[in-house]
Amino acid sequence: MRVRLVLASMLIWATGSAGLVAAQASTPTADEVVATMLAHDTQREAASGGYTGEREYVLDNHLFKKRAQLLVRVTCDRGGTKHFEVMSEDGWKSANKRVLRQMLVTESDSSRPDTRARSRVTSDNYTFRMIETTRLEGRTAYVIEAIPKRQDKSLFRGRIWVDTEDYALARVEGEPAKNPSFWTRKVQFVQQYHKAGAYWFPMETTSVTDARVFGTTDVSIRYFDYKPTFEAPTDALDHSPTEAHYAER
Repeated sequence: MRVRLVLASMLIWATGSAGLVAAQASTPTADEVVATMLAHDTQREAASGGYTGEREYVLDNHLFKKRAQLLVRVTCDRGGTKHFEVMSEDGWKSANKRVLRQMLVTESDSSRPDTRARSRVTSDNYTFRMIETTRLEGRTAYVIEAIPKRQDKSLFRGRIWVDTEDYALARVEGEPAKNPSFWTRKVQFVQQYHKAGAYWFPMETTSVTDARVFGTTDVSIRYFDYKPTFEAPTDALDHSPTEAHYAER
């Protein structure tokens, strides 16, 4: 009887260990996930031929109780460069000029082919560490820690969520790898993406900036009417720009 119990225990242990090893083997490393995501991005960008869309920027300053708003049209060409057209603006003129409009200039400059590589979510810019697999908006995503390899305002320190089925960026949250300016104490941001047809586009970005003189400022960006230049069949690879935005003062 004792021999049978020992053999049964060994069988249970062996079966459990085999299952654990198989589960671990089936989960890719963080570097493998990011590499696959970038490969899919290249295909999605080529298939889409760029995109167009609109954004609504809203800035709220708690200390001065002032608000600024911009309505913007964005066109991303085949090479990835973003072109912005301000359709309307309202509220705090100084913030519109020095914060919101400057965000457009910074994003457009960083999207050019000669500068884009320095801000992308790649192994050249970050060290990645797999944290877990979780549910996000009804889908499954890999949660990966992104550690910047240099102190650079165009990079961030935080986490990314990568959709396990489409290998598309689904969420980013963190803070700038380098403080944007002396006047800024801290910036925290969250950017969310959603799937629209065969493509993934940004849905909303929220950020909170704590500044020495201006106090706390919230900036939200709402993205809508995003469409690829060329429509793709619904079973094609999906499009997910690998970028993250945050408010700078």
